[in-house]
Amino acid sequence: MTRFEHKDLLGMGQLTADEITYILDTAESFKEISTREIKKVPTLRGKTVINFFYEPSTRTKTSFEMAAKRLSADTTGLSAAGSSIVKGETLIDTARNLQAMNPDIIVLRHSSSGAPALLAREVKAGVINAGDGINEHPTQALLDLMTIREKMGRIRGLRVVIVGDIAHSRVARSNIIGLTKMGAEVTVSGPPTMMPPGIEAMGVQVVHDPREAVRDKDVVMVLRIQLERQKAVLFPTLREYSTYFGLDRGMIDRAAPGVLVMHPGPMNRGVEIASDVADGPASVILEQVTNGVAVRMAVLYLLIGGSKRDGMD
Repeated sequence: MTRFEHKDLLGMGQLTADEITYILDTAESFKEISTREIKKVPTLRGKTVINFFYEPSTRTKTSFEMAAKRLSADTTGLSAAGSSIVKGETLIDTARNLQAMNPDIIVLRHSSSGAPALLAREVKAGVINAGDGINEHPTQALLDLMTIREKMGRIRGLRVVIVGDIAHSRVARSNIIGLTKMGAEVTVSGPPTMMPPGIEAMGVQVVHDPREAVRDKDVVMVLRIQLERQKAVLFPTLREYSTYFGLDRGMIDRAAPGVLVMHPGPMNRGVEIASDVADGPASVILEQVTNGVAVRMAVLYLLIGGSKRDGMD
């Protein structure tokens, strides 16, 4: 039987394929809770989760808060603007002060790659990476994997294409790691200026023309343009990007029958994805959001020690 012995979840790279499957199976067992009239179980009663977000977030922050509350954990939310960071306190000093309050889990989103790993070395509490710079976003990849497996019945052997700003996307990096570990064939597509050099070493194929990249693919994952992380203008105009790289109905028609369309959000409608595609029958974007709560419930449960228990309450 697979066990989950990790203190932290910092990235998909630390997980084996068996551990990923174990998280997805656990998330499936938790998903039913969200359909009940009373959406709460006492599984993590008495445990404390701190959500510390240095960057703006709607889906991820709300999803973690909802996941903790549905497991009956006590939650506290912090933002950089409302913390002593604005007074000059370092992340390490903040971490030590948070640890002095004896939380069980700290969920951290930070603009600097590696910040969650730094935090994890300084605290006894478990640390969950909710997105660090352009590095990783592991729970997003897990919820994407859960959605793909749920809709397709498998991940191994599927042909997946990720389209957009690959170079600045932590979602792309985590999904590439997770998908390849689970046996999917991954292609990435986007402007050359948005493609990191040597990405083929991650086990993916690069096809710059998205119309060719989506051909016969089972899953099309569209990324948001990361304007806030780009240090230079990487394409002439949004209109030009939409014309050449935006996912529209014509591109979807080139994909395999029954294709899934995914997007981590927030969407720039009419730029990286057309509204009729985002809201069309192939779209599973809202299912991704639903599965995000279940995946984060599973991760909280397993990190706090659920895999060592005989069963869930």
